[in-house]
Amino acid sequence: MKIAILSRDERHLIELSRQLRARPGSDEVDMIAGTPARLSTMSDDAIPDLLVVDQPRADEGDLDQLERLGHLFPRMAFIVLSADLSQDFLLRAMRAGVREVLPAAPGATDLIKAVDHIAEKFGSQGAVQGKVLAFISCKGGSGATFLATNLAYALSAGGTKRVAMIDMNLQFGDASLFVSDSKPLATLSDVATQIHRLDPSFLSSSMVAVTPNFSVLAAPSDPAHASDVKPEHIDAIIKLARRQYDFIVLDVARSLDPVTIRALDHADTIYPVLQTTLPYIRDGKRLLDVFRNLEYGTDKVEIVVNRHDNNSDIKLKDLEQAFDTTHLRTMPNHYDAAAKSVNQGVPITRLAPESPLSAALMTMARSQTGEAAPQAAAGVMARLFKRRKTDA
Repeated sequence: MKIAILSRDERHLIELSRQLRARPGSDEVDMIAGTPARLSTMSDDAIPDLLVVDQPRADEGDLDQLERLGHLFPRMAFIVLSADLSQDFLLRAMRAGVREVLPAAPGATDLIKAVDHIAEKFGSQGAVQGKVLAFISCKGGSGATFLATNLAYALSAGGTKRVAMIDMNLQFGDASLFVSDSKPLATLSDVATQIHRLDPSFLSSSMVAVTPNFSVLAAPSDPAHASDVKPEHIDAIIKLARRQYDFIVLDVARSLDPVTIRALDHADTIYPVLQTTLPYIRDGKRLLDVFRNLEYGTDKVEIVVNRHDNNSDIKLKDLEQAFDTTHLRTMPNHYDAAAKSVNQGVPITRLAPESPLSAALMTMARSQTGEAAPQAAAGVMARLFKRRKTDA
C-alpha cells in the first residue's frame, strides 16, 4: 500500500514515518511537508492510497481541502491525527471523508491498527479503473459514431455498470443526438476551459444524462472552440473518468492530431471501423500503419466491419488477408433500423431489440462486462406445460 504522511512539523513527519515503516509488509511510505493543498497539484501516479494528516487546521480550510481531495481521488483514504476530538471536529472530519481520527500523538499500536483496518478494505475492494474504449472511423461515413454511442448504451443496459461517453470529434461531433434529444448544457470545450474546477460533480454536471448510469460529454457546439481542448485536458478528464465510471467510450475524430493521439494512448481497446469496400480497406491499412508507428500492440486494436453482408464481393477472409489478422468483429447490415434509431435519437437496442444489429451490439457489450445474456421469456405453451406438471 502506498502511504503518505502530511505534516507541517518535520519532527512529526520523521516519527510517524518510523512507526509506519515498522508495520509488517511492503508499504511505500512518503513524507510530505506542508498542507493538504499541496496534494491537489500532484500527478495522478503520485497520489497515495492512504494519507495520514497530522493536526489539520479546520480554521484554515484543511478539512475543506481534504474533502476536495476525496472528490478528486475517491479511493484515497484519510487518517487524521488531532488534539481536537470534540464532537464538532469529528463531525466535520466525517463529512470531509475521513475514515479514522486518532489523538495527536497516537501510540504506535493504535496507528498500525488503523492502517491495518484500511488496508483490509483496500484488499477486499480491489483497484477500480474504468476501461477506455475508443472508436475511430477508417473513412468518413463508416458508422463509428453510431456504434460508439449504441455500444455505450448497451454497456449500461444491465444497470450495474456506470458508463460515460466522450465525443472527441471536436469540430463536428454530434454523438449526443444519437441517444438523446436533450440539448447539452456544457461541452468538452467548456470543461477544458474550466479545467481548474475539474472534479466528479463538475464532470457529471457537464454531461447529458441519458439514463441514471449512462452520460455523454458532448463535443464543442462551435467548431471554433475545438482549439480550447489540449492534450493535457484529455489526460485529466480521462484519468478522473476512469475512477468514476466502469467504461469510458470515446468517439475519436479521424484527424490524428495531438489531442486525438493522447486519447488513443489512454484507450484499452481501439476499434477502427470500416465497411467492405476498397476505399475503406485502403484507408484502414493506412490507419493501422500509423498505429504500428505509435507502438500500439495488436492486442489493443480490434477492427470492426460495419454493415457486413455475407453476399458482399469482398469476403471476411479477404479482409483477414489484407489486414493480416483474424481479429475482426462484424456488425450486420440492418440499415432501416439503424436509420430510425439515428432519426429518433433512440438507441437501437431499445428501439429495435429484435434487430440483428441490436443482438450484435449486446454480444459485444457482454464480452466487455462479462454479464450473461438475459434469459428469454418462456413461451405460452411452455408456461402451460409447466403449470400442468405442477397441478399434477
